Amino acid sequence: MTNNPVPLPLDVVHVFMRVAETASFTKAAEVMGLPRTSVSAAVQRLEKLLGVRLLHRTTRHVQLTPDGETFAQRARELLADAEELRQMFQDTPAALQGRLRVDMPIGMARNLVLPRLPQFLQAHPALQVELSSTDRRVDLVGEGFDCVLRVGPLGDSSLMARPLGRLPLINCASPDYVRAFGLPQSLQDLATQRLIHYLPGLGARSPGFEYFDESGQTRLVPMAGALTVNNSEAYLHGCLAGLGIIQAPEPAMRPWIERGELVEVLPGLRPAPMPVSLLYAHRRLPRRVQAFMDWLQEIMAPYLAPDAAAKPARWA
Repeated sequence: MTNNPVPLPLDVVHVFMRVAETASFTKAAEVMGLPRTSVSAAVQRLEKLLGVRLLHRTTRHVQLTPDGETFAQRARELLADAEELRQMFQDTPAALQGRLRVDMPIGMARNLVLPRLPQFLQAHPALQVELSSTDRRVDLVGEGFDCVLRVGPLGDSSLMARPLGRLPLINCASPDYVRAFGLPQSLQDLATQRLIHYLPGLGARSPGFEYFDESGQTRLVPMAGALTVNNSEAYLHGCLAGLGIIQAPEPAMRPWIERGELVEVLPGLRPAPMPVSLLYAHRRLPRRVQAFMDWLQEIMAPYLAPDAAAKPARWA
């Protein structure tokens, strides 16, 4: 007499993977919109079906056991295969469904993504998007994001990255600031100017004014400044208030310049363009995540340059 294997419910496997990725029953429950008790019960059910313990649980931490590590690796492939199989005979974009959890900088969300998101959701009415908008660097895996749009150097990471291009930066000031401090014409003029300092973590030392020299090397000039901020909204509005010069994405600044609310300063001394990338945790992505990433790449293409010499469009 042979024992028939018990089929694994994919919804239970999916819950387990969220717990494994976030290392928390509470975070997994928040990400999935489920009660914590339901998440805990699902994992217990899976462990009972498999006959092994998948997670070490303490009052503060959740950690995969060796069996849990092995199962998670295969489960990730199983869920990706199941998604592909489910979508094989659904060729229309409207067939995409499920929840997308994404993160991006505040300026990108406000100026570029949110104005166009209604068209994307109209094309995919069965999708739900959870959009986190922050200038801090979120923990993609720990916080349960499907993908993250990141501006700036990536550093060492086990995450997958899709480079999208480089975002040109521009030096700006308000007309009130120029009337008070004059329009700088050279690096020497910066000694009497003011810079609004942008630091993700307040309390650190500002690198100062950044520019490319004639050899293409990045140089820094220490500058005085009365204001230091840690997010892009305060950075922009501090500039509009006349508190100093900022170095910000050109597409986002162009409408303010065209309306006369900002002016470009030192156009020959721009900072280095910043790389823009999409980050994700696993090579095999659900079709809905792939579609959203493709859409982001498409709508951002006019605003990014392959090098500093290209002239991108402005954000509408």
